[in-house]
Order: sequence, then C-alpha cells, then structure tokens
Amino acid sequence: MAYLNKVFLMGNLTRDPELSYTPSGVPICKFGMAVNRKYTTKQGEQKEEVLFIDINVWKKQAENCAQYLKKGSQALIEGSLQLDSWQSKTGEKRSKIKVQAQTVKFMGGGSGARSETGAGPAKEPEPVDSEPISNVDVPEGPEEEVPF
Repeated sequence: MAYLNKVFLMGNLTRDPELSYTPSGVPICKFGMAVNRKYTTKQGEQKEEVLFIDINVWKKQAENCAQYLKKGSQALIEGSLQLDSWQSKTGEKRSKIKVQAQTVKFMGGGSGARSETGAGPAKEPEPVDSEPISNVDVPEGPEEEVPF
C-alpha cells in the first residue's frame, strides 16, 4: 500500500518569522500562516473560512524566510503534515498539526520583504536546494502550551 503526505498552502503570515537554531546548529524558522477558503452554502450565501497553521522551515530556507518575510507577507508552502503531541501543565494530552515546509516561495513581488538594513528594497534570496529534512532532528513537543 502506498502513502502520501503532501500539502500545498498559499496564505499570509500572521506574525513575523522567528529564527532559532537547534543544539547542533541547524537553523529553524517558525511562523504562522492564515489560509482562506471561500465557499457558497446550499442557501446561496457566500462564506469565508480562515485556517491558522503553524509552519516550520529548516536550514538555508529558514534563514531566507527570517530575512525576507514579515507579518502580512504572502507565501506558497509545499511540505508535509506532522502531528505534535504533548502533555499540558494540568496533565491533559494535547496535539496539533503543523506543516514541515520543504519549499517556500515568496509571493507578492517583494513589497512586504525586509532588507538587511531595514530600508530600501530587499535583494533576492539565495537559491536553496530542496533536500529532504529527514536527517534533521525535530524537537519533541512545543515550547509552550497551545490553547484550543
């Protein structure tokens, strides 16, 4: 039996990217993304639904995202789903689905991109090879409790 875990998302960042490094020095960038879905009900009413999704980006792409993206930037993410499970401070079991990004494409012509100095247009990010992230140690559980 074959399995597939692949997701494509296009949306806007809900917060500035946060760049950190694993103990072994591997860059990881975390940010939230809002993805909208418009649909029509059986009664003909137009509705819009918003999903808020946490994204993790690794290695050189993580550094590029931290440098060139900011809250409100539009991006196209290609990646896979990962279930994150932990126990809350009160002993309750919690879980959340995140996206581990393999590819991040910056959309919107760079109007929201940051430059190194904070002024003027940003330079284009360096190309990134799309090697799989399977050889990266992914930390267990979130750093803080996620309310939901």
